[in-house]
Amino acid sequence: MRQSFVSRKACGERLACLTAYDYPTARILDEAGIDVALVGDSLGMVVLGYEDTTSVTMAEMLHHTRAVSRGVQRAVILADLPCGSYDNPAEAVGNARLLIDAGADAVKLEGGLAVIEQVRAILGEGIALFGHVGMLPQHVREDGGYRKKGKTDAEHAAILADAEALSEAGACAIIVESVKSSVGREVTELVAVPTIGIGSGGRCDGQVLVIDDLLGSFPWFRPGFARPRADLAGEALRAVGEFIVAVKQTGDPNHGID
Repeated sequence: MRQSFVSRKACGERLACLTAYDYPTARILDEAGIDVALVGDSLGMVVLGYEDTTSVTMAEMLHHTRAVSRGVQRAVILADLPCGSYDNPAEAVGNARLLIDAGADAVKLEGGLAVIEQVRAILGEGIALFGHVGMLPQHVREDGGYRKKGKTDAEHAAILADAEALSEAGACAIIVESVKSSVGREVTELVAVPTIGIGSGGRCDGQVLVIDDLLGSFPWFRPGFARPRADLAGEALRAVGEFIVAVKQTGDPNHGID
């Protein structure tokens, strides 16, 4: 898989990636032609109602990965290793294998040099892996919130070092989240594998977005870099409101359909 992604970068092919957490969404994304369907631990917030991603369990990731795998025929299914599931190489390999067995084509973990032994162990088992540098949602509590990375010299250097280490270890691609656009460009120019940006400017080799941010189906929070292209929450409120009125006024919201 890595060589396929390296070749796509070399020929300038942009990669489109969206999250998917269930069968119908996965099927729609696949039929639309998405390159990568990410079963992200963001499901903790937009599906399960957690405060952040750190409470997501392996059992939950496996459940949603299986659902997505039933809807995808063509796209690459990428599944997140959740927080606390790859604290050492053996644990990382075991949980990565569970996600592959659940239907994922590749797994993703957060960090670079700090988890490079886990990365090497997973890749050593023949499991395809995507890296993730920049802002790391699984570290949001220790970082004191979500903030753009790469603003200081130290952060800038660390992001480049992490990305280079992941590429050299054999990652298929690298998610670059919420870094200065100039840093996103530097990472893209530095590594041999595609970079997939989110809130990191337009110079990455592809882009990823949480599907709910794209469709406007989670109105309670939307990151500033996300541009919704629909208003599903607004449409749902309208439809539900009309149903409630029809039931209370006529008792027959289906207008006589048996």
